[in-house]
Amino acid sequence: MIDWNRVSALRDEVGPSEFEPVLELFLDEIEGLVMLLSMDDPAKLARDLHFLKGSACNLGFDAFATLCDDYEARIGRGELKNISLDEIVICYSLTKQMFIRDLPRVTEDNQQGRADTA
Repeated sequence: MIDWNRVSALRDEVGPSEFEPVLELFLDEIEGLVMLLSMDDPAKLARDLHFLKGSACNLGFDAFATLCDDYEARIGRGELKNISLDEIVICYSLTKQMFIRDLPRVTEDNQQGRADTA
């Protein structure tokens, strides 16, 4: 569900001091958009899903990114009735819960591994 290697790579890219603010920014942007998704304008929904997919990939939210990609493709094929906004919200919520729960352990393990090799 979460690509922890991607999370570690993001931490390495932005540095430890900027990691938490970057995470907060990504999570705020994703959550804000997820809560505003609407079936009223399929073209806008496709754009929003594309944005969410990219943000999810940056955070390592693989399952959520895959769902957004699948729904974006369905919109492109005109399969609107096969899209569940509730599923998007649930997938994001579960992924975020897992991320927040496991992040301290994963980042601690990474820091320990780096100290062991130093």
